[in-house]
Amino acid sequence: MSSDMIKLTTKEIDKFNHDGFLVIPRLINADLVGRLIERIEPLFSGEFETGIYPDEWYWRPGLSLPDVTREMCNVWKSDLTIASVVLSAEIGRLSATLAGWTGARIGQDSLWWKPSGGKEVALHQDATYIKYIDPPEIITCWIALDDTSADAGTIEYVRGSHKWRLLDSVAEFHAPTQGYRAQMLQAAAEMNISNPEIVQVEIPAGGCVFHHGNVWHGSGKNTRLDKVRRSLGVHTLSSEAKFRPTGAGYIYGRYQRVDETTMDESFFPILWTKNGDRTPFLANYCKDALATPVLAKL
Repeated sequence: MSSDMIKLTTKEIDKFNHDGFLVIPRLINADLVGRLIERIEPLFSGEFETGIYPDEWYWRPGLSLPDVTREMCNVWKSDLTIASVVLSAEIGRLSATLAGWTGARIGQDSLWWKPSGGKEVALHQDATYIKYIDPPEIITCWIALDDTSADAGTIEYVRGSHKWRLLDSVAEFHAPTQGYRAQMLQAAAEMNISNPEIVQVEIPAGGCVFHHGNVWHGSGKNTRLDKVRRSLGVHTLSSEAKFRPTGAGYIYGRYQRVDETTMDESFFPILWTKNGDRTPFLANYCKDALATPVLAKL
């Protein structure tokens, strides 16, 4: 591991536990940001380096509306540049440290591309989507690939909302019709909170935010004519996570063995543990982009 690896302080961990998210101004350098950006248009055009399709592919050129915020999930299976960040031991270490886990494994990644005029993504709680996991805990590392700003639809968080009730389901996600904060405001009202504190994160490309699985977050419309907003989300689970017996759904149910709850490391590899464990095939699958001294370089 690089000598430049991030050392989380007790104050930062306390802030994460208080707010539900923690901003880290620099995680990856400009060269790596550029290499990730270079892969986005080919991927959304259907060019998959490994020959394997992502698990979700939301928006296709010539078929989808141009103002939709575009998303792919589990691109690490399709592209080795994306995989070099998503499968990084450092992201696993930081996630496990913030969550209080003994280790972390990948749950999924999310590659985002919000064009000029790109529509909102409804505020939601990530943990709503993983109730088939035991424990149902998730930590996300959201990495900015462009300098972010409120008017370009940056990610936003409701401070302290990870302490609210976890909803059973989310009514809308992409391009919500009822207002992208509507369901969050309803949840706040249930907590007798009339004015939830919304934080719109403005950080440079290469910076990131780690957030708790229960915290409300999403993004507004990109109103800028001269700017796109691209990002990469890395969603991690405890290295000890297992499937519940039923309920994994049409995507992740395909990776659950019959009559078993084990999460196969072929699909949910372990990134890091305190004991030094890491899924063996990762060493040959791709480089670990954060295992070299990249943090201090620009």
